[in-house]
Amino acid sequence: MTFRDGVVLVAMFVLLTLIVARLNEASDDVVGGPFHAVDGDTLSAGGERLRLEGIDAPELDQTCEDGGGRRWACGAEARRHLARLVSTDETECRGHERDRYDRLLVRCHVGAVNVNGTMVRQGLAIAYGLYLQEQNTARRERLRLWAGRFEDPRDWRASRGTMDGSGFLEVILDWFARLIGWNGNDMHGQS
Repeated sequence: MTFRDGVVLVAMFVLLTLIVARLNEASDDVVGGPFHAVDGDTLSAGGERLRLEGIDAPELDQTCEDGGGRRWACGAEARRHLARLVSTDETECRGHERDRYDRLLVRCHVGAVNVNGTMVRQGLAIAYGLYLQEQNTARRERLRLWAGRFEDPRDWRASRGTMDGSGFLEVILDWFARLIGWNGNDMHGQS
């Protein structure tokens, strides 16, 4: 196989993935508010639990270090920020897959604003496959989590016996992100 054949194969795979994703959107469940922020990446609305797809925020009682080495309540701050983002009547969440805890995996928007991406862009969640551009910007600008040191929320949960499952698509996208060079160290720090 030549390099050109490889490029064509990758392009076809990406195109197929986009087509499948677009078809999946047609069958999405739509959830409107009011929303309650359970933590920085989980909402509840009308008895339904919703997990923001493609991101992972610090757990509610997780702490991080700022640029000066001082501890701050990053998990609580992520929850407060998410609550502010979804407080408007315009907020709408869409999804069709469920995680192993039966939470609907969703992409939320307030008008044209992507809530999931905003949480990552503001430095209050890390990207898992999706939203890598937003994460790179937050990291470059040293926003919130990226201003100091923090433990990956997945690793933080695992060290406390509260491991959270990811959907199949999230696992694949996470693997691909790590393959292309996303830094997935246990403890993130300034670079």
